[in-house]
Amino acid sequence: MLYAFGFDRIGVVAGDLYFVDPNPTPGQEGAEQGVRLEVRIFERRELRGSVYSARPIAVERPIWRADLLESVARPGTLDRAHHHPRFRGWEPGLRHFVEEMSADPVAWVGKRLGDLEGLMDEAGVSRAELGPSDADSVRLAVPEVLDAVSRMLDRVRARELGQPPPGTEPEKARVGWL
Repeated sequence: MLYAFGFDRIGVVAGDLYFVDPNPTPGQEGAEQGVRLEVRIFERRELRGSVYSARPIAVERPIWRADLLESVARPGTLDRAHHHPRFRGWEPGLRHFVEEMSADPVAWVGKRLGDLEGLMDEAGVSRAELGPSDADSVRLAVPEVLDAVSRMLDRVRARELGQPPPGTEPEKARVGWL
């Protein structure tokens, strides 16, 4: 499942995720499930038809990522919740585990989204990338974004989302939009 919240030049995307890393960080072995949320650059593309045609929309370069993940062996714990404060192009930096995030990951993500300018500064991305209303628009949408994230997490725990591909347990997997 994928949710997309588009504003002026910035968007927030969130989707369920099932992940198995064949070379995990020590202490983080085994499959993970949960919700991934990213702040991305959004682009409105030129119309490809009449003024009434559907507008092509591009979900482009990532700026920041929060992974509200838990080990499959410990559902409901969000024991692997972390964020990636910086990207190098399309590649995320290292996982950052933050005590406040571990205590209440969804609320922590809301606090970060509520300070889009600070998030951009930490990501090393110029505030010039922001549209004139992006910071205020994202801040106002935080309750909707968190509601969508919470509902997806509930569905992951109910084993409706964020599940492995059918068949045997894979050695390596990444199932989800993000």
